Amino acid sequence: MEPLAQRLRPRTLAEVCGQRHLLGENQVFRRTIESGRIPNMIFYGPSGVGKTTVASIIAANSGMRLYKLNGTTASTADIKTVLGDVGTLAGAGGILLYLDEIQYFNKRQQQSLLECIEEGTVTLIASTTENPYFYIYNALLSRCTVFEFKSLTPADIAQGIRTAVRRLSQEGEGEISIPDDALDYLAQSAGGDMRKALGNLEFAVTAAPVQNGERQVTLEMVQQVARRTAMRYDKLGDDHYDIVSAYQKSMRGSDPDAALHYLARLLEAGDLPSACRRLMVCACEDVGLAYPQIIPIVKAAVDAANMLGLPEAQIPLGDAVVLVATAPKSNSGCIGIETAMRDVQAGRTGPIPRQLQNKHYDGEDAAVKGQHYKYAHDYPNHWVDQQYLPDALKGVRYYHFGQNKTEQAAAAYWRRIKGRDDL
Repeated sequence: MEPLAQRLRPRTLAEVCGQRHLLGENQVFRRTIESGRIPNMIFYGPSGVGKTTVASIIAANSGMRLYKLNGTTASTADIKTVLGDVGTLAGAGGILLYLDEIQYFNKRQQQSLLECIEEGTVTLIASTTENPYFYIYNALLSRCTVFEFKSLTPADIAQGIRTAVRRLSQEGEGEISIPDDALDYLAQSAGGDMRKALGNLEFAVTAAPVQNGERQVTLEMVQQVARRTAMRYDKLGDDHYDIVSAYQKSMRGSDPDAALHYLARLLEAGDLPSACRRLMVCACEDVGLAYPQIIPIVKAAVDAANMLGLPEAQIPLGDAVVLVATAPKSNSGCIGIETAMRDVQAGRTGPIPRQLQNKHYDGEDAAVKGQHYKYAHDYPNHWVDQQYLPDALKGVRYYHFGQNKTEQAAAAYWRRIKGRDDL
């Protein structure tokens, strides 16, 4: 028997849940599709949000013959088979090739589509869950228009579930009753994936006992099948990088609530290494010299988390994330080393000043014999004025004191010791 999501696949654009930015009345995408002149397109977005459904609707209304290939299993020979129908009776009305998961096609496979797309003998609709600008060959990308499909909202999912309940009742499953709390849980737990929500619904309906001719789906039943499905996460995909980016930016932006939310999403996915690494980076990069003691504190929390493992690791990490998010911020040290690295990478270095070199004999060509290094601890306040940068970089400033209490205290101290106001 076909899965529920397949049996209930919408047949018109009006039946598709969500994607109003594309399918709403008077939207350019919808008007283009309804015109019957189908351009080459790439659908980009997470799974279960309607990409395949919309492509199927477009094909059905276009009069073209639809071929479906999946990038995970299709080969160059499969593409050649499709192209073999160009100019034949089978392709008389035009050929529409729907290529799912195109990111798994290598460059050569993608290039094999270029000529037929250029000539207009084949119309391509490709879909991908990954950023097409990273995974699709530029020459192919330039011949297609990219449309982003967004995660469905809980309201979109709830609409689809209600439709599914009516259809199941009509298919002879008996009258189905699902209370609002169970429906809301299904909608929230699907993570924006209609296919996942309908799969969970079908599972719960199948297990629901029949009483007085009615199947009663309860919240408890729904929770058993949908407990761990609420979040999208792929350690090698865009979802991973979006979450860790939001996690660090929330700490940098001093929002402890958002930072804890993204930490929870990482830990729920079991990604302890990313949670620890980004936390440690943020302590050094974004708090830095405004509160330098935070670095060993966060390191201790990370060590404790790795020793404890999940789920207990959430305790020290939660403390550390709040500490980083609420600490004063400074990136002055980070900017300093980045600027210095750019100079070194560009070859702006020069010989080490003689007074800083390791002790060795002067060459015959040395204009001034002897090292003449001044040992700072032999001078008042343990400081003496001498050149430390190479001649080529003399006077260059990489570090500028941040406007926080800790760095301004250090700045005031060194202004007094060095007798300078430009620090």
